[in-house]
Amino acid sequence: MAHPFSAVPTVHRVEAAGRSWYANCPWDSFGICAALGADGHVVSSCPDCGAQIELDVRDGRPDADETVVHLLVPAERWWDDIAFT
Repeated sequence: MAHPFSAVPTVHRVEAAGRSWYANCPWDSFGICAALGADGHVVSSCPDCGAQIELDVRDGRPDADETVVHLLVPAERWWDDIAFT
């Protein structure tokens, strides 16, 4: 793995810059678009119910006003236990 890219397939897939990429987590999906400086299409799933989530990223922003992102662990504590986070 090389953040935000995953070396193995995950449920967090990004289509950007003419290729498909896997992210380590939903948050990293946005990081892939940012790292590539490209718009993208993100496909992931809800960790609670498993429902598929899709959204587009344009100009560095998610193109979905109704989507909510909930981060259980504050960013300053992500590396305390990154596997849990």
